Amino acid sequence: MSLIKEVDYGTPAPKSEKLVTLTIDGKHVSVPAGASIMRAAMAIGVEIPKLCATDSLKSFGSCRLCLVEIEGRNGLPASCTTPVAEGISVKTFTPRLDAIRRGVIELYISDHPLDCLTCASNGDCELQSMAGAVGLRKVRYGYDGKNHVSARNHGRPNEQWKPKDQSNPYFTYDPSKCIICNRCVRACEEVQGTFALTIEGRGFDSRVSPGMSEAFMESECVSCGACVKSCPTATLVENSVIAIGQPEHSAVTTCAYCGVGCALKAEMRGEEVVRMVPWKDGKANHGHSCIKGRFAYGYALHRDRILSPMIRQKITDPWREVSWEEAISYAASEFKRIQAKYGRLAVGGITSSRCTCEETFLMQKIIRSGFGNNNVDTCARVCHSPTGYGLSQAFGTSAGTQDFDSVEEADVVLVIGCNPTDAHPVVGSQIKRRLRQGAKLIVIDPRRTEMVRTPHVEAAYHLALKPGTNVAMVTALAHVVVTEGLVDEEFVRARCDWDEYQDWAAFVADERNSPEAVEKHTGVPAALVRGAARLYATGGNATIYYGLGVTEHSQGSTTVMAIANLAMATGNLGRRGVGVNPLRGQNNVQGSCDMGSFPHEYPGYRHVSNDDTRLLFEKAWGVALDPEPGLRIPNMFDAAIDGVFKGLYVQGEDILQSDPDIKHVSAGLGAMECVIVQDLFLNETANYAHVFLPGASFLEKDGVFINAERRVQRVRRVMRPKAGYADWEATQLFANALGCGWTYRHPSEIWDEIARLTPPFAGISYERLAEVGSVQWPCNDGAPEGMPIMHIDGFARGKGKFVITEYVPTDERTGPRFPLLLTTGRILSQYNVGAQTRRTANSHWHPEDVLEIHPHDAEQRGVRDGDWVRVQSRAGETTLHAKITDRVAPGVVYTTFHHPLCQTNVVTTDSSDWATNCPEYKVTAVQVSPSNGPTEWQERYREMAENSRRVEAEGLAAK
Repeated sequence: MSLIKEVDYGTPAPKSEKLVTLTIDGKHVSVPAGASIMRAAMAIGVEIPKLCATDSLKSFGSCRLCLVEIEGRNGLPASCTTPVAEGISVKTFTPRLDAIRRGVIELYISDHPLDCLTCASNGDCELQSMAGAVGLRKVRYGYDGKNHVSARNHGRPNEQWKPKDQSNPYFTYDPSKCIICNRCVRACEEVQGTFALTIEGRGFDSRVSPGMSEAFMESECVSCGACVKSCPTATLVENSVIAIGQPEHSAVTTCAYCGVGCALKAEMRGEEVVRMVPWKDGKANHGHSCIKGRFAYGYALHRDRILSPMIRQKITDPWREVSWEEAISYAASEFKRIQAKYGRLAVGGITSSRCTCEETFLMQKIIRSGFGNNNVDTCARVCHSPTGYGLSQAFGTSAGTQDFDSVEEADVVLVIGCNPTDAHPVVGSQIKRRLRQGAKLIVIDPRRTEMVRTPHVEAAYHLALKPGTNVAMVTALAHVVVTEGLVDEEFVRARCDWDEYQDWAAFVADERNSPEAVEKHTGVPAALVRGAARLYATGGNATIYYGLGVTEHSQGSTTVMAIANLAMATGNLGRRGVGVNPLRGQNNVQGSCDMGSFPHEYPGYRHVSNDDTRLLFEKAWGVALDPEPGLRIPNMFDAAIDGVFKGLYVQGEDILQSDPDIKHVSAGLGAMECVIVQDLFLNETANYAHVFLPGASFLEKDGVFINAERRVQRVRRVMRPKAGYADWEATQLFANALGCGWTYRHPSEIWDEIARLTPPFAGISYERLAEVGSVQWPCNDGAPEGMPIMHIDGFARGKGKFVITEYVPTDERTGPRFPLLLTTGRILSQYNVGAQTRRTANSHWHPEDVLEIHPHDAEQRGVRDGDWVRVQSRAGETTLHAKITDRVAPGVVYTTFHHPLCQTNVVTTDSSDWATNCPEYKVTAVQVSPSNGPTEWQERYREMAENSRRVEAEGLAAK
C-alpha cells in the first residue's frame, strides 16, 4: 500500500459550462470559462510552481512563484489569478521565468531556518519541493541578517521572536517557519468560517496570529485543522507527525463520528496512525473536517480498550478473561437456556449506529433468524425515529431529500432544533459559507446558538421558542403562508393530494394556529413569526435543516410532518437549494435504520407482516420468520422488570448512559439473566453485563457507512483488529454457536446480500464504490447513478401527503415545584456519550458537563458561576456545575450528556414520541438549587461502576 497523493490544481474549479481553448507550452487545452491559467496548465499535466495557491481556496497571488508569459501581453501575470481567455498562448517555463522564480525562492529560504533534515515536515514541505523545482542551489543573501529566526519582537531590542505555540494538544505553531502565504488565514475564513487567524505586524515582523496575539488554546480557534492542512511548511504541523515521522502509506476511509460522513485519508507508518487528513475528493466534506474526525482518533489505541473476551456469572462478580471460544460458547449456551426456559421471545438485541451497515445487517439477521423473533431495536429509536416515520408519511421515504452541496443554491436557510456548528461542524461551515454569500437565515431554537450570531453571519430571525412547542411554531408559520396567499398552488396541485391539502389548509388557517394565538405557547412575538414565514415562503430557494431538537419530543413525529407540510406548501422540494434535511447524530444512524434495525421493519423499511417481503427473506435465509413486530428498547426493559425478557445482546451502544430515565434502564438490565455487551470499552451498560466481547474501531474493519444525505461510503481497514476479530466476525461466531451456519468471508459478501435483498441498494457494490467514491441511494435500475436530489418529478409514495398537525402540549409542564425547563444537546469537542472523545485530548475543551442557566434564574436561586447545583425532576436528581449565560432564555436551562458521572439521564423522564417512542430529552421540568457536591445516587453509581470493572486477570490495556 502506497501513500495516496492528492492532485492540487491550484485554484478552485469554475462552474461554467462554456469552454475556452488556449495554448499552454505549445499544447492546446479546453477548460471551463473562468478557470485560471494555473488550473488549465494542471489539466495537461503542467505543474506551475506555487506556494500561496491551493485549489481549496480562492486565488490570492502573493507568492509570485506562479508567474507566466502571455504572448502579446506586457508583464508577467500570476497564473493563479489570471483567468483563461480564448486563443491566448501561454509559456510557463522560460529562462526569464526560471530566474525570477529562483530569486523568489532564494528570498524565502534566506528567511527560513535551515533545519530540513530534522524538521517534522521534511519530505512533505512545499517550500522544500519548490526550491528543488526551480533549481535553487545557493542563497546569495546569507543567513545572518534580520529574519524570522532572529527578528526583534515588535521593536523591543534583545527580545527573540516569539517561541513555538504548543498550547494546542494536537498541533504546534512555529512562527520562525512562517512564509506569510496567508493560506492558514484564508482556510480559517473560507473553509471553516471561524475567522480566528490574522496576519499581525508588518515586514519582517509579520506573522500569523490567533486572535489578538493569543495562544491557539486561548483564541477562537475550533481546532478543525484546516489551517494545519493548508500550511505549505512546518509552521503548523500535527504533533503526531513530530512524534512519529512522515507516513509511509495511506487509505481513504470514512469518519466514525457524526452523520456528516467525512471522507478521511488515514496516513500510516506500519499499523500506527500518523494522522487523519480530510480527503479532498470526499463528496460530503470536500477536504474539510472538524476537531473530532481530524484529531480525536486516539481512542482506538487507548489503554482502556478491552482486548480479551470476559465473562462472569453475576454482575457482582469480578470479570474473568477467557478465550473467544469460551466466551462465545458461554453466551450461546445462556441464550439457548433462557429461550428453553422462558420462551422464544425472551431474548433480543440492540444494533449500533456506530457499526458498519454489514455489522448492523448481521445483528438484525441473527435476531430474526437465530433468535427467532423481531426483538431488535437501535439507538436511532432515541434520536431520529420520528424522521423515519414523519418523512415516510409525507414523502414515502425515510431520509433527507438533498445532498449537502444543495445548500450552495439556497437563498433562505431555516435551521430548527439543531446546532450544526457544534454537532455537524462541516455542514455548519458549509451553511455559514452560503450565508456569507448572501443567503438569509432563520433559526428556531430555545438557545442562542452560534448560528444565530457568528463572525460575518447573523440570523435574520431567531425564534427563541419555549421547549416543547415546535408543532405550534411550525404550524403558525404555515398559517401565515396559507392565509397570506404564499402557497405554491401549482406545485401542490401537481405533486400533492389536493383534497388532503385543502383539509390541511383549513386547519392551519384557523385563528387558533395564528402567530398571535400561539404566542402564549411559544413565547415568540407574533411579528417575528410572520416575518420569518414570509421570508421562507418568498425569499427564493428555501431549505430546512433539523436535528434532535425536533425529533426528541413527545410530538417529534408531528413536527417532522409539519416541516414536510411547510416545504410542500411552498414548493421547496425536488430541486437544488431546497428540501428537508435531517442532520443525523451518529456516523451510521441512516445506515442502521436502512438495515432493518427496528422491530417492525426488514431492511429497506418493509414491514415484517408483509407476506411477500417475509417470503423473500425466508428464502434467502432458509428459516421461517416471525410475522409479528418485536419489542422496542423501552418495552424490553418493561418486559425484563416483569420477568419475561431475560437476555440481551448489545452491540456498540451504551444504553445505560444514552437512554432516558437511567433508573428504569438499570432496573431492566439488572433483571436480565444474560446481557452481552460488544464494545471497545467497559462502558456503563457493561456494569450489568455477563459477557463482554471486545469490539473493533473503524480503523480495524472494512464495510460501509451511510451518512445523513444517504451517501453510501466505504470504511477501509488500516490495521488488524486489536482483539482478533472485527465486529461482524464476532457476530458470526455467535450466530454459528447458535446453529446458524453462516459462511461470510468478507464484509463485501454481506453487502452483496444486502444489495440483493434491498431494492434501494441494488446498484451498489464495493467495486462500484471503489470506482466512483460514493453513491447516494436509491441506486438501482430506476436511478443507476444514485439520487443526490429526491422527489424531482414526484414523491416516492405518489402524491405528497399533507397531515394535520394538532399541537398537543407536552406532559412535562412547569409549576411551583419544577419551574424550569431543561433541554439537552451536544458540544463541539465531545461526541454523544463521550466514550470515544473522553479518551482523547478533546477533554481539554470540555472536561465535564455543566448546566447553562440564565443570570436572572441564577440570581433568584443564589447560584454563582461555577457553583455546584442540584437539578431535580419528577424522575430523579443529579448535580453538576453551573455556567451562567444569557444564551438560554429565562426559564430554560441546558446541559450536555457526554460524561457518565453527570447522570443527565437520571433526570430525563420516560415521556416519548407518540408514534415511535423516541424519548423526550428536550423537555424536562426541573428545579435548580445550590448544592455542595454529587448526589447520593451519583456516589452510589460511581462505587457500583468501579466495582463492576474489577477484573481477575491483568493486561487489558491496548498493546
